[in-house]
Formats: sequence, structure tokens, C-alpha cells
Amino acid sequence: MFMNDTNIALLKSKWHELLRQLGDTFGEEPDLQGIIFLIGVQELGQGVREFSKDEKQDLMHIATCKLLSFDGYYELEKKDEQGWPHWKKIKQVPLMSLKEQDISLKGNIIKYFENLGYQVSQ
Repeated sequence: MFMNDTNIALLKSKWHELLRQLGDTFGEEPDLQGIIFLIGVQELGQGVREFSKDEKQDLMHIATCKLLSFDGYYELEKKDEQGWPHWKKIKQVPLMSLKEQDISLKGNIIKYFENLGYQVSQ
């Protein structure tokens, strides 16, 4: 994924606006892992409850697959009898530098919340 300085600046601006909005909603700005967990809970669709350690790991996986689905790497295959989504890998995720991973992940998180109706444009 190539991004010029203007696009990176826009991404950073949108990211900070999203963090501000989430902070307003939850009383404090979540970190990246907290946002990924929140997306997993949202995608599971069972509401907020206590999750076991294994379930928390599964929620992080669900969120990661959802975010990577924006780039065509995964697609939702099915939901099991307990309502947990299962994803199918469509293509291999390319090797990226940590900076490229960060940019891609944050960009897809912004897309996710925009799809939920958040207005993160500056």
C-alpha cells in the first residue's frame, strides 16, 4: 500500500478524530488493542458480557479478519450454532513493514467505523 504524505496526514487526522469520538463514548480513548477488541465484540453481535481468555483471543481474530476483509484477504464463511463468525482466507496477506501494517490497520479501522456511521472527516 503506497501512501503519500498528504494521505498519511489525512489518515492521522481521521485516526485522532476517531479516537476522540470513541473517548467521548467510553470515557477514555481506547488503545489500538482495545479498538480491535471492540470491533470483535461488535462483529460477534452478542452484546457486552464477560468473555473468557480464549473468547477474547477469538474476538481479536474475528476483528482482524473483518478488518482484512476490506482489502480482500478474508471473507465471512459462516456463523456457527453459537453465532460466532468464521472467516475464510481468500489470499495471502503480503509482508509489510511495521509502519505499513500500522497504516493499513488504522485505515481499515477508520473504514469500519465510517461504515457504522461515525463521521471522522476533518
